[in-house]
Amino acid sequence: MKLAILSRNAKLYSTQRIVQAARERGHTVRVLDPLRCYMKIAPGQFQLNYKGKSLVGFDAVIPRIGASITRYGTAVLRQFEMMGAYTPNSSDAILRARDKLRCHQLLAAEGIGLPVTVFGDNPDDTQDLLDLMGEPPHIIKLNEGSQGAGVILAEQLSASRSVIEALRGLYANFLVQEFIPEAKGADIRCFVVGDRVVASMKRQAAAGEFRSNLHRGGAATVVELSVEERDTALKSAKALGLAVAGVDLLRSRNGPMVLEVNSSPGLEGIESVTGIDIAGAMIELLQTRTRVAAGRTKAKRRIKTLAK
Repeated sequence: MKLAILSRNAKLYSTQRIVQAARERGHTVRVLDPLRCYMKIAPGQFQLNYKGKSLVGFDAVIPRIGASITRYGTAVLRQFEMMGAYTPNSSDAILRARDKLRCHQLLAAEGIGLPVTVFGDNPDDTQDLLDLMGEPPHIIKLNEGSQGAGVILAEQLSASRSVIEALRGLYANFLVQEFIPEAKGADIRCFVVGDRVVASMKRQAAAGEFRSNLHRGGAATVVELSVEERDTALKSAKALGLAVAGVDLLRSRNGPMVLEVNSSPGLEGIESVTGIDIAGAMIELLQTRTRVAAGRTKAKRRIKTLAK
């Protein structure tokens, strides 16, 4: 299998682990900076170049596209898709996951548990928006933030109004969500690969912090998932069309609630905590699905030949 990894930094732990896992299984791997990829689009013709040379013959692509380059990165990935390469997370699936509002709408349509969420654009509607939300504390988060950035806890109604007014002044898109106190600053990261949750960990926020992200000083431990939590993680990834995903859950009195679905989940923290070869599981998924895709292509060609 000839594999491309779209990553801006080949030295990142996650990128290096995927490269290692692929080469250990005998595959050819190339790390490509998506911002150095450029494309030609013509009727029935799709071409990708990288640093002056054409990119051809790739069987599969693993996207590790950061939030800051979502638009261009997904355009590059889409070009690979048009050229016949398999990807576990399509360009459209990544866009669905990156837009928190769209993501929550899709999850809610599937009946998946999540914190009550409100969204509005006009300043004249702020009070009614907060009335829909209910009593504080409120969580206010940027629509396209990541790793806990752009997430604010407002403990008083006046604080919620002030934060909303400030964000509107910056023309930022944001959501307001209910705060789940019984979670006690902890969430659960479920790592989905294909139709399995291959690893899970509990992340606990540091003292004085409500965000449990490891980048924010949170501590992680291995956790055993309930059947309902496992099903929720798998159903969430499927609803967005992701074959590789990090699904973040809260344990609430009403059952598991989805906080976020990450289309490029990091490997370092969860592999270190669990000791599970997640990168290997990702490569094995690609091996299986590219073989299936190749088999379907051969079958179609055989049918066309017989039809002639």
